[in-house]
Amino acid sequence: MAKRKVKGNPNATITMPIVNPGAAGIDIGSRSHFVCVSQDNVKEFKSFTSGLHEIAEHLLYYEIKTIALESTGFYWQQLFVLLQSYGFEVILVNARHVKNVKGHKTDVVDSKWLQLLHSIGLLSNSFQPDFFTKELRQYVRHRKSLIETGSMYIAKMNKSLVLMNIQLKTVLRDLTGESGLKVIEAIVKGVRDPDVLEPLVGKRVKASRQDIKDALNGDWRGEHLFELSQNYSFYQFTREKIKETDNR
Repeated sequence: MAKRKVKGNPNATITMPIVNPGAAGIDIGSRSHFVCVSQDNVKEFKSFTSGLHEIAEHLLYYEIKTIALESTGFYWQQLFVLLQSYGFEVILVNARHVKNVKGHKTDVVDSKWLQLLHSIGLLSNSFQPDFFTKELRQYVRHRKSLIETGSMYIAKMNKSLVLMNIQLKTVLRDLTGESGLKVIEAIVKGVRDPDVLEPLVGKRVKASRQDIKDALNGDWRGEHLFELSQNYSFYQFTREKIKETDNR
């Protein structure tokens, strides 16, 4: 049976039946993890790979069968997989669902709270997708991050152009469409003449050819051209990485 003191009455306790004998609770951290195998047995382990194996051996020694981990950031993932490989039942708990009573919170207190709740069966396992779904989700998230990075460089390229009064965005809907990239690439390679740049813009663009020439006539500044060249290279790099990700 598990006992818990009643707040406001130090002499009173609540007795609750043990549902999960051999339950442990682990408070996850970036540098170390606190492992509670009973309310009077909490030990700290480093988050290095060797430390994760030490945790597993520690749990085996105390004949732990089931373990509750708090889903703190992404630091839980390696320990979760490793403990499963050792044959433990591991449940992942949403941190918002295991908030302790008010008071000073420490890693030791949190691990003991997890162990107590798990031992009396009050914790529910968060949904865990299968391996294929996890892998696919990681690629999708990485691809999204690359797209966001590319968008940042598009904005930087447009800023460099505007600072030189090259109003390409006023005549093109998409700066990184076929016409826009041809013009930017030519500028990066040293072309400055609007009469040479204008034919690079496709005939399907609605703006008049004269407006396109006027938009490409600006104040060419070395520092802005340098930034444009750098950001164009970074943008092309992200495009290549997106293609590599798509081919995984």
